Amino acid sequence: MKGPLVPATESSATDGRVPTALDLDTLSRQLNRPVRDVVEIPARCVCGNPLVAATAPRLSNGIPFPTTYYLTHPVLTAAASRLEAAGLMNEMTDRLAADTELAAAYQHAHEAYIAAREAIGERAGTGPVPETAGISAGGMPTRVKCLHVLIGHALAAGPGVNPLGDEALAAVAEWWTAERCYCEGAWDNQAPVPNKDLSRHVKHLNQLKAEAAGNADSTSDSANTEK
Repeated sequence: MKGPLVPATESSATDGRVPTALDLDTLSRQLNRPVRDVVEIPARCVCGNPLVAATAPRLSNGIPFPTTYYLTHPVLTAAASRLEAAGLMNEMTDRLAADTELAAAYQHAHEAYIAAREAIGERAGTGPVPETAGISAGGMPTRVKCLHVLIGHALAAGPGVNPLGDEALAAVAEWWTAERCYCEGAWDNQAPVPNKDLSRHVKHLNQLKAEAAGNADSTSDSANTEK
């Protein structure tokens, strides 16, 4: 699979957070689907490619989206999945129940995540999203249910904000470290940019639209029959 390094853009060369068109195309190839409502790139590879995407708190189709920081780099996502399969999430959740200091720090991470999402929403102009008020992501603040979320948060916020995110990031060092570029061969940079969204959120929205259309047709047929 081809994956030459993407040239540094004006945004990436200055460590800019505002995504360029090239950033968005890269994210779509990394995820193998079109990205939705990405408003910032809070963490980049040393070469400039995105590692984490920040998504607007409400998508343009109206769906609330609480997972602000989305881990996108295939090497990192694969590493996080390996840790999940090895049982690290259950181990971390057990430690939260036994370690009050860790639980308090994780609570602060939960609060920091929500505050960051609100700030990103303000910058993006999406406004308040009451449906996700008080909700962060990844199982915070009481458990761990997604290491991809915690690693994305740790990369975006920096060390010392999410203790378990920092631990998970350290645990992927066998496969990824911040000092090196792992982009070569990680995705096909020559492939067409994906343009069909098959995410579960969009599938659900399409299902609701189809059901609404079906109900409208049934109502119309009933009305015509009565006439």
